[in-house]
Amino acid sequence: MSKLTLPVRLALLVTGTMLPLIVFAVGIAVYNYKQDRNDATRRVLENVRSMRLVLDSEVQRMTGGLQVLALTNSLRNDDFQNFRRIALGFVDQYGKGGLVLISDRSGRLLFSSATEDTASLPPRGHLEIIEKVFATRLPQYSDLFTGAIDGRQVLTVEVPVLRNGEAIYDLCFSPPISIFQDLVEKQQPDKLWTVSLLDNKGIVFARAPNPSETFGKRASPSLYAEMFRNSEASLPAVSLDGVALAAAYTRSQLTGWTVAAGVAESSLIAPLWRNIAITSLIGGILLLTGLTFAVRMATTIARGEMLHDLLIEELNHRVKNTLALMQAIAVQTFRSSSRDERTKFEGRLSALAEAHNLLSQEKWAGSELRDVIARALQPFLLNSPERIHMAGPAVPLSPRLAVVLSMIVHEIATNAAKYGALSNETGGVTLEWKVIADAPKLRLRLIWTEIGGPPVTAPVQRGFGSRLIERSARDQLGGEATVDFLPRGVVCTVICTLDEAR
Repeated sequence: MSKLTLPVRLALLVTGTMLPLIVFAVGIAVYNYKQDRNDATRRVLENVRSMRLVLDSEVQRMTGGLQVLALTNSLRNDDFQNFRRIALGFVDQYGKGGLVLISDRSGRLLFSSATEDTASLPPRGHLEIIEKVFATRLPQYSDLFTGAIDGRQVLTVEVPVLRNGEAIYDLCFSPPISIFQDLVEKQQPDKLWTVSLLDNKGIVFARAPNPSETFGKRASPSLYAEMFRNSEASLPAVSLDGVALAAAYTRSQLTGWTVAAGVAESSLIAPLWRNIAITSLIGGILLLTGLTFAVRMATTIARGEMLHDLLIEELNHRVKNTLALMQAIAVQTFRSSSRDERTKFEGRLSALAEAHNLLSQEKWAGSELRDVIARALQPFLLNSPERIHMAGPAVPLSPRLAVVLSMIVHEIATNAAKYGALSNETGGVTLEWKVIADAPKLRLRLIWTEIGGPPVTAPVQRGFGSRLIERSARDQLGGEATVDFLPRGVVCTVICTLDEAR
């Protein structure tokens, strides 16, 4: 993979920093949505329970009123004429559309609050509920059915009329359906809610919204399939209007009717999308801002690097010119000198040039010790690389140390090639180094050991090479260098303080 440019790296850094924050913020929004949805589901269930209590209370009031009517003397004495006045007073409580009927066990109508001509009235419909009243002698509550008298869809509350403990009549009250519709509309929390009342067969007899379009219809499939499994539950559902709901229902133990309600999913998910949109917008603005600054910073850094590279190139050019000038001066100066002296000087100059070349490649940011040594020893490794063995850890060097150590190693190797282990066919050299950490600053210890060379005798006086090694180590490295002329071979030890590589 090609090396990424600085603008791309900075852009990836900004993106890698901002995107997790944006994702985290979106995650929080989703978590809050789930919490709000759970709260909404609990709230829907609590509301349907409250509505059921209101519905049961209203039905119990009707039932109680009918049971009082069933105990009147006029009814128990078959005085239907006098009973009419009492029945009409009861019906008037519920407004227009209410109807009180009295029938016997066979369904024959004996009394109607709508007319005194009972002879012309058809038999009662929905005989099943009459049979339950006579069989149980308890109040009964019908499903939605078509009334035989006026052909309207009605619900009935029916109680037995007892005489000597036996049921003699069925007292039926058909309340106006508008009572239940008013109840639903009053209990509807807001326009985003759907509230329905359903009979035992799952038929809608009151609803908000759209009561006229849904009256008499069966509950939506999602609700209908669930409502007969449990008496109470929360569930996702789709209304008869095709609206997705977070819904709940509960069944009345009194009447068997079901109260169902739901809040539109869109009202719950709208805040989620709004929060995600706001988070994405703010995150996108911050991301674009960060990318803009990253590009500008990369441009500034690139200009700085370009200037730095330009200065490095200028420095390298001047150093090369200086070295070339020194070589020209040396040629003129050493014209009358021996070839050996000229070779020594040119070798030292070459070592200095190689050190500068290595630093130029690294843009003067320092070099690694093994590379510096390899460059200095390159002329001596060409013919017999196996004769020089190097061992030591990776040590970064500052430019100053790289240049001076390169000169020292070259000088030692030159002496070995002329007089020592590298001057014959059998000798060898071991160059080892290690880092010493027993001082305030790290120190480098480098040991050059020769073996297998010609017999060694200590010189009568120090040559220029030995003095160059010792002075360079002392004056330029702040350390020390010792050259020991042992019988088995020369051992040179250089110790210096390491600078921080730059």
